Amino acid sequence: MTHPTQMRREIEEIPQAVERLLSEGAGAVTGAAKAVRDGDIRYLISVARGSSDHACTYLKYASELMLGLPIASVGPSVASIYGAPLKAQDALCIAVSQSGASPDIVQLTQQLTDAGAYSVAITNNAQSALAGAASTTLPIHAGPELSVAATKTYVTSLVTGLWLLAEIKQDAALLAAIKALPAQLEAATKCDWSAVVDTISGGSLYTLGRGPSWAISNEAALKFKETCQIHAESFSSAEVLHGPVSIVDAGFPVIGFAAADAAEPSLVEVADTIAGKGAKVFVTSDKVKAANTLEHVRTDHWLADPIPLVVSFYAMVEQVAAKMGINPDAPRHLKKVTETV
Repeated sequence: MTHPTQMRREIEEIPQAVERLLSEGAGAVTGAAKAVRDGDIRYLISVARGSSDHACTYLKYASELMLGLPIASVGPSVASIYGAPLKAQDALCIAVSQSGASPDIVQLTQQLTDAGAYSVAITNNAQSALAGAASTTLPIHAGPELSVAATKTYVTSLVTGLWLLAEIKQDAALLAAIKALPAQLEAATKCDWSAVVDTISGGSLYTLGRGPSWAISNEAALKFKETCQIHAESFSSAEVLHGPVSIVDAGFPVIGFAAADAAEPSLVEVADTIAGKGAKVFVTSDKVKAANTLEHVRTDHWLADPIPLVVSFYAMVEQVAAKMGINPDAPRHLKKVTETV
């Protein structure tokens, strides 16, 4: 009997981790949101790398679409390598790191805090150096994550950041949708993406998204590299026909991450176009004509829709790794915490 991987166990723990976050994280989130509302925040800055940076891409769209406040992603090397001071008065800094240990993330966060930003550390380690550098800390309550590939910590970072923005806006509909997520994420772990598993042979592939779901596409491409040693590239559906489509041939795998938002029709149109060129295209939408519909879970708010999509993806990509004989818990050349200067 084959034992489940640590990655599989942690994927299945995601609904409970989000439930724990919602039960234990309210005080920190509502306190930070009140501080932001009481201030005069005019723009946001994100500080992150890797999967955490993909979470910030999602929060960028959420802030801009919901709050009307732009987010700029600042490269940590601005502080750690170049030593260039930034003006950050009237800014909300969102720093995301599951370990809170990388020196460059900590250094930039500290610089922005010192420059007058209200800085929020979203981390799984409330005693980390990052927590010490920020104005306040929002623990993500994911519990121990032992597999190298982040899954629980990515999803709980998404939920924490979205929850903060919803509390800042005091958006009752979105807050209610966030509270309903655990059951929906449980359903998402069980979505059948076996057709994708059967299609992927180890060659290159594309992932697509647009708007908030583009953040999920970015995370998906990274996870194919990390866990399966597959070269995957993520594109906005607005850009993929502007050159990248040239390498698509018969059977080329493409996964489109569509939420029930204003971008869904355009993403579906592009997916159908690529399918018409012979690619094997899968999309989380029932509106496709030439592409294939993937089983998916919708939430009670379009801004939250991308979250269960990444959970279903994680469940699938772990199966791809197993099919290829790769242990996703210990990818070659990688370690759990990367500390970049």
